[in-house]
Formats: sequence, C-alpha cells, structure tokens
Amino acid sequence: VQLQASGGGLVQAGGSLRLSCVASGHTFSSYGMGWFRQAPEEEREFVALINRRSTAYYAVSVEGRFTISRDNTKNTVYLRMNSLEPEDTAVYYCAADRHSSLYPRSRNPDEYEYWGQGTLVTVSS
Repeated sequence: VQLQASGGGLVQAGGSLRLSCVASGHTFSSYGMGWFRQAPEEEREFVALINRRSTAYYAVSVEGRFTISRDNTKNTVYLRMNSLEPEDTAVYYCAADRHSSLYPRSRNPDEYEYWGQGTLVTVSS
C-alpha cells in the first residue's frame, strides 16, 4: 500500500484546509485510516482516525474543528480542518492500519503499517 498525502499549505489563524490521502491497492475499504502530526522538536501525535466501519475518533485538541472522512470508491481519506490555530502547525501524515484495530489502541501510531510522506500545514497568527 502506498499513501500520497496532499493539501497542506500556509493559512491564517481561523482559516481552513482540507487534506487528502490517496491509497493504492484494492483493500482500502478494510483498512483503518489515521491522521497524525508532528511539530518541530515534538513527537508524532494522533489527530484523527476513521475505522473500516467509518466510525471516527478525534484528539481532544481538534474535536469540533476537524472532520475525518473517507471515500472508498476513490481510495481516499480526508481531513477537513476548520478554525485553524497556530498550534496546529505541523507536518501531517496519513497512515493505514490493515487490521483496523479497535479504539483506543488505534490511536497508537505503532498500529499503522503504512505511512504517507507528510504534508506541511503552517498556520500564521
């Protein structure tokens, strides 16, 4: 499985962006998909995930502002980010979990076998 993330960029605080992640392969619908982010000198952290049943979970810091969704016909997972804050500045990575692990274990990046290359989101104040 190969993942290609896109949609990052520079946005002012309060603005919005939509990230996309396209997956290769024919088993996308059975995978759990996650978004993680890593700020400079910080550890990678969980942002959101959507399991194979399309149930979504969010980090507390983004709940109510971010929405994760998937389109299995396009092998694509999205992360809609609204009301962006400077603290959201990071490289955002999409990841695929072939077992669609149960929550909350699926918050752990170690559960994900495949990773995209990351897309940079910069939020200016």
